Amino acid sequence: MSDHSLIRWLFVDSNMRTEPSAVPLSLEERNVIETVTSFSEIIEARSGEPVRSCYFCQKCTAGCPVVHAMDYQPAQVVRLILLGRKDTLLRSTAPWLCVSCETCGTRCPNGIRLAPVMDVLKEMALQEGVAPAEKKVYALHQSFIDSIRLWGRVHELSMLMEYKLRAIDIFTDIGMGLQLIIKGKIPVLPERIKNLEQVKALYRRTGR
Repeated sequence: MSDHSLIRWLFVDSNMRTEPSAVPLSLEERNVIETVTSFSEIIEARSGEPVRSCYFCQKCTAGCPVVHAMDYQPAQVVRLILLGRKDTLLRSTAPWLCVSCETCGTRCPNGIRLAPVMDVLKEMALQEGVAPAEKKVYALHQSFIDSIRLWGRVHELSMLMEYKLRAIDIFTDIGMGLQLIIKGKIPVLPERIKNLEQVKALYRRTGR
């Protein structure tokens, strides 16, 4: 089914669909529409964000600070959700480059926050075995989570060391890091929080 046919169905006048003179949908078109509906509904249910209320004013794209690095702009991500392009989105760099600054949600006239939507797309990619489009971003996420699980809070030095090993990027910014350590901006020794078991219990509940 072509994009033109799909868009024709999505945006055709609702009355036309029920009139006898309307062009009937093929079985293929109906199957695609069901996929589109279910995918957008899944995104809404998991993120809690009403993506189907978007009318593409593109204020989210205009305000996004990292849009220049994304393969699909925020408004395009929403359009792809409505078009049911799940595979395209799960392989996109956009979800991994989103910094969750909430600028999009602040600017959106319908209050759609794309940060939770991007989180859902990342979760779906990992659950379905799709390799993260930005491997270094995923390595940083993993190192951050591991640090909290181990200490109850982030210990920057051990987290960054783990990240460097995961990303196979040992020497980038090493000079700046050493200066921060020398000036006492990054503590060398970690400190565990009290009641760390409560934090670990949260991890166990999520299966980590």
